[in-house]
Amino acid sequence: MRFDVVVIGGGAAGITVAARLRRAGVTDLAIVEPSPVHHYQPLWTLVGGGLADVRRSVLSMADVMPKGTHWIRASASGIDPERDSVLLEDGRRIGYRVLIMASGIHLDWHRIPGLPEAVARGRVCSVYRSDLAQRTWHDIVTLREGTAVFTVPPGPVKCASAGQKIAYLACDYWRREGREVQVHLVLPGARSFYYPEYADILDAAIDRWGIVCHLASEVSEVDGAGGKIAVRDAEGFERRIPCDLLHVVPPQSAPDWVAASPLARTGAGAGGFVEVDRHTLQHSRFPKVFAIGDVAGTPNVKTGAAIRKQAPVVVRNALAALSGLPPQASYHGYTCCPMVTSRNQLLLAELDYEGPVRRPIPGWPRQVIDPHLWTKRYGLPLLYRLMLQGRA
Repeated sequence: MRFDVVVIGGGAAGITVAARLRRAGVTDLAIVEPSPVHHYQPLWTLVGGGLADVRRSVLSMADVMPKGTHWIRASASGIDPERDSVLLEDGRRIGYRVLIMASGIHLDWHRIPGLPEAVARGRVCSVYRSDLAQRTWHDIVTLREGTAVFTVPPGPVKCASAGQKIAYLACDYWRREGREVQVHLVLPGARSFYYPEYADILDAAIDRWGIVCHLASEVSEVDGAGGKIAVRDAEGFERRIPCDLLHVVPPQSAPDWVAASPLARTGAGAGGFVEVDRHTLQHSRFPKVFAIGDVAGTPNVKTGAAIRKQAPVVVRNALAALSGLPPQASYHGYTCCPMVTSRNQLLLAELDYEGPVRRPIPGWPRQVIDPHLWTKRYGLPLLYRLMLQGRA
């Protein structure tokens, strides 16, 4: 089999770019995706905070697959860019004129000693898996008193703000219920956000909720049986914190088969992500290859908002490649983190490669009132569906 365009991945990035290609007139298009379901993962934070039903996050892959595409229901296992082909796990090969990598990011639970065992024991919750998101709300509701710990790992992660958002939603619930819960937040950076414009607002939320913040730190071990975690700071000092509730954002990296392919970035801290020009999203060594979303080795924060801005760039440049032309469009790093700071407050942290996005609004950036998080519960899911249709 050979196609004009092959897209690897049926997540937000893959479906969005495929839908835009179909609307641009590309007919010989295949999507490699084994899963029968598509998850709207941003909703899982609200599931964990008791504000949404997890069933709303599950969509049929057949329903979101752009009409007229060839859906190859298999997993990719390798890339041979010298032969312009994709190797599937079942042994088949698929040829391409243009390849778009949209294979997402891998959750590395095993990189924290003791974490997989603690998850299996039911001692850990997380909004990074649908079943664990439901467990998160259960654990929040049933905790009457004690200590809760929320962690964010170093390195690239998708929706890096999720670990903070669920902490603030939990604090909001416990405060309204009058429960005595001591909350710890483990963050990898020197502040709650890299840029002070947003860090100042988040620091105020941390103070308001009475959270103990461990900065420039990471979880080095989880003792599920003993109900403790080990936290190591930048100087190597390690302390153990007892916890009655533990919410973990797992470390993340490119899928193993991507990291082992010729497409991967190499070197310390590269994480195995696809090596692309950060503006054109075209591979640095293989011009027929592009990457979008979490698997792209670009320095932006990995969010759905980034995908929304990357998709038209990838489409335009892929069409140019099909015509033998150089890239025609440029991505400037836009991303947006809708930071929930309470049940009724939202901070839109907008960034690009230059730093915070400036808006001609007095007092911007600031928290906005969003009763019951209507924007995240209804507005952003609607925008997401339009993205999947190639219309936003």
